[in-house]
Amino acid sequence: MIAGHPSVPRSQQSLLITTEHRLLTDEWTADVSLLEPAIRRFDAKRPLANDCRIVLFEIPRDGHLHVNVTHRHETKSVRGWAGPGSVPDGFVNNRTFGAMLAGRIVDHIRDMVFAERV
Repeated sequence: MIAGHPSVPRSQQSLLITTEHRLLTDEWTADVSLLEPAIRRFDAKRPLANDCRIVLFEIPRDGHLHVNVTHRHETKSVRGWAGPGSVPDGFVNNRTFGAMLAGRIVDHIRDMVFAERV
């Protein structure tokens, strides 16, 4: 989370980035252990459009890492992401990842997290 971070402008401090994971196997454990800290280090000086919840998960017998990024307010679409879908918490976009380095995955997640509001 970045709320209260000293380099975040006061007007942006109420906005949060939260993460959680729901892994069923050990296949993505190492990657997720790299992704979550990287997400927490997203550049706090970059403006966040709205609150953002990130869930990293697996689906049985699928083999891919699934990522949901839910914003309170709708954002412009980002290439490679499906959505938005309307959910009780706001608007969710989803993407799956296969054989890709964790650094590239975090780049794609960053693009969605910082998507411009509609």
